[in-house]
Order: sequence, then C-alpha cells, then structure tokens
Amino acid sequence: MHMVRNVHNVSMDVYSFPPNNDFESVAVLKKLAQAHRYLAELKGLARSIPNEGILIDTLTLQEAKDSSEVENIVTTHDELFKASAGDLRGTPAAKEVRDYSAATKLGFSKVRKTGLLRLNDILEIQAVIKRNNVGLRRLPGTALKNSDTGEVVYEPPQNPEDIVELMGELVKYINAPTDNGLDPLIRMALMHHQFESIHPFYDGNGRVGRILNILYLVMHKLLDIPILYLSRHITSNKNEYYRLLQLVRDTGAWDEWVIYILDGVESTAKETIDLVQEIKVLMMSAKRKIRTEAPKIYSQDLLNNLFRHPYTKIAYLMEDVGVTRMTATKYLEELVEKGVLNKQKIGRDNYYINVALCEILIRSSARYE
Repeated sequence: MHMVRNVHNVSMDVYSFPPNNDFESVAVLKKLAQAHRYLAELKGLARSIPNEGILIDTLTLQEAKDSSEVENIVTTHDELFKASAGDLRGTPAAKEVRDYSAATKLGFSKVRKTGLLRLNDILEIQAVIKRNNVGLRRLPGTALKNSDTGEVVYEPPQNPEDIVELMGELVKYINAPTDNGLDPLIRMALMHHQFESIHPFYDGNGRVGRILNILYLVMHKLLDIPILYLSRHITSNKNEYYRLLQLVRDTGAWDEWVIYILDGVESTAKETIDLVQEIKVLMMSAKRKIRTEAPKIYSQDLLNNLFRHPYTKIAYLMEDVGVTRMTATKYLEELVEKGVLNKQKIGRDNYYINVALCEILIRSSARYE
C-alpha cells in the first residue's frame, strides 16, 4: 500500500500511506473504547425507531447543516426545512446544504447495495454536492492557504496521474477488511486525513471527506444508517481540526489526530443519542394524541411521514400513506385543527409543519454552538 515517489515538490507524507504506527498508547486505547461504547448505544437506539427513514431524513439534514458551516456556508433551519420540502426559492446556502444531504443519501444507497465505496461513488457524491461533473483535479495550482494571512500552508499533489493513483490506493484501503488490522475507527481517522491531504477535487473536498466518514461507519457495521454528527465536532473545534491536519503533515503526530477524531465520535454519538431519544419521546406523544383525538386517520405510515419531513406537504402524504389528494388534505387539515401541525402558505404551496420536531432540531444545534 505504501507509495514512495519523488514528485512535484509535494510533501512525501501523502505518498507513504498508511503510517506504520501501532496506535496502542493508553490515551488512544482509552478514547477508542469510549467511542465504541457510545457508537454501539446509538446503533441500538436507532433500531428502536419504527422507520429508519425518519432518522435518515431528519438527521442527515442536521449533519448537512453542520458540515456546510465548516465551509462557512450558513443557513437557518427554516430555510433548510423549506428547501428540503422542495421550495426552490430558498437561499443559495440552503440549496447547498440540501445538496449535501442528497449526496449523503446517494452514498448510503451505494454502500448499502454493494458493501463497497468505489471511486466512481466518490465522484458521484462530489458531483451532487457541486452540481457538476468536473471530476478529479487535472490542472496544477491548487494550494491550501491561511485564511487570515494568505500564506500557503500545504500544497497537495499537483500531477493528475498522482491524484488518480493515490485515490486508487485510498479506495483499496477504504474497502479492505479490518479483521486483522487496525480498529476501523482508527482507520477512519487515517482515511479522512489522507483524503483531505490528497485534496482530489477543485472544490467540495471537505464536505465529501465528511460524508466518507459516515459511510465508512456504515460499511464496517458500526452504524446501520448514516446518522452521526461528526461535522458538529469539527465545526466546534475548527481551528484545532486544521491545526492537527497540518501537524501530521509537518511532524507525523498521528496519535494527536486520531484522538481528536475519536473524541469527535464519542461526543457526537452522545449528542445524537440525546437527540434520537427526544425524537422518540415526541413520536410517542404525537402517536397518543392522534390515536386519542383523531383515531380514524391514524396509521403508522402517517406518523412516520410527520417525522420524516419537518415541513410536510400533501404530495408527500399521498405518496407515503397511499391516499388520494383529497384524503391527504383532509388528514393534514385535521392534524392542524388538533394542534399536531401548523399550516403555512409559502407561494402557492401549503406546508404543514411539525413545530415540536423543528424545535427539537433547532434546540439541538443551539445546545452545542
């Protein structure tokens, strides 16, 4: 797997991947155990939600929002919920966040189908995020600079042949069995650093890299669905993230980097556990209310729809519940009357808002800012 080549005035670190470290320090092993503990708890809790689409749709939106904020693409929850419900008049930031969510779901569908994460899959993920098919970098001139001083802090590989070869080796590493090697969480940390150091695309590298983290956890059965908020940890510790990325390139300080990522897995798994618990309690409350006050319209599919889409629409309910437009309208209007939903007209469309769910998602973001 190691590539050692004399090329193009680039740091040799990226060409000697993976590192030979054993990662068996007390600090790493302690943090590794904690990260696995909370990941396992999150995985089990997620299975208690009756429809996995609920968590995939709602939590992928949260992850998309947090990941985009790493790139200073900031949107409000209201704009994001509208964009996810098909409102095309939203801000460019909301559309970018929606595209990130779509790219995550695309990657998840690929991983679930094949059990692999191929180079073409990564290219498709980036194409959805950036809405183009430019593909891997083919022209020189890319450099990562200090945003304050403009100083070049890192120059990734410039030769297109090197980028193709390095990405091929990384894809092999991502898909290799982990039974007899490093723990998969450590491998994820190494994989993420290598991807960001190759910097294979002209734009979107950070967001693609963060999606790959989530998909890697699913590939290696640490989660069933892509619901970990790792981007929130990076957003909250952005300077440290970039400092440690570069410290590995400068000094080979892999342990510090791995501990940073493991700490992120642990803390964000805890946060996501709290959020899923809140959603579960709210679902049970809504279920009781609808069955008590509107028993004739209750179904599990109806309840699932209200929690998959913070802003739902008549068309969504028609599809999810299998009813006519007239019946879907009747159901939603009755839920508004019972106080389960709020109705808002935006342009020509009516949106039916699960206000309690929106408040949980907004409060969850604010709690860790």
